[in-house]
Amino acid sequence: MIKFVNSVQDLHACLLRWQQNGHRIGLVPTMGGLHEGHLSLLSLAKAHCDKVVTTIYVNPTQFSATEDFGSYPRNLSDDLQTLSNKNACDLVYCPQQMYLDNHATQIVSSGVALRLEADSRPHFFNGVATIILKLFNQIKPDVAIFGEKDYQQLMVIKQLVRDLDLQVEIIAGHIQREKDGLAMSTRNSYLSDNERKTASNIYRILQKTARNLQENQSVSEAINAGILELNSVGINNIDYFSINDPNTLEPIAKFNSDARMLIALYVGTTRLIDNIAVPFLSESRIHS
Repeated sequence: MIKFVNSVQDLHACLLRWQQNGHRIGLVPTMGGLHEGHLSLLSLAKAHCDKVVTTIYVNPTQFSATEDFGSYPRNLSDDLQTLSNKNACDLVYCPQQMYLDNHATQIVSSGVALRLEADSRPHFFNGVATIILKLFNQIKPDVAIFGEKDYQQLMVIKQLVRDLDLQVEIIAGHIQREKDGLAMSTRNSYLSDNERKTASNIYRILQKTARNLQENQSVSEAINAGILELNSVGINNIDYFSINDPNTLEPIAKFNSDARMLIALYVGTTRLIDNIAVPFLSESRIHS
């Protein structure tokens, strides 16, 4: 049976028993609105750990005043039922309070936290890094699982662990997609039926752009062609469409090694992100 706690005291009481028994503890942080993508991360955690904690907390510090903090999907009873039906974890931590009224400390991230998401959401990764560090300190997991859909966030957390000598192993979970390729996301629920059909083009265009790169089209030509095709299906508000080094997230001007293609755009009023790996293929492999 899954245990539910909403205070640090109850959390620590449960974790202490596990730690005393030598259990390997895994953590999957979420903001709720659970779907198959989240469940895949929990399944991955169970494969690596003896006990799995999932957190459900909509973190206010990663939302700006103009973003959807107030309307972000919250249905704790549905989330708990989803977890229970799948026996997906051992403990759910849904904190009533994460920040004291006089909270005044924040992690300021640089490096891989620059560019991309930070260009339009400069507050975002400081909020993410701060809440993740707090969760790591409260839970002290051996392993934490994060999805590749939020690829830059994944790299920011890896950087946080490395730079602050945190004793937690970070494991990445593959992007889970709908049958038409749309990356699973809680925010997909915002889309109307017509917008949902439009959004299904994103993954197809990412794949086509990757093929164009692998067939020796230049980075600028491939990206521009991708943007034109997005425009042709009605997606005109694009925050970024970028080819980057998969480790440093530096933008690349010439495709001559493995890369990561990342995109953020609006379908209607809903902001969606996605990314794919773009392996570098030698000329002999391309034409073999």
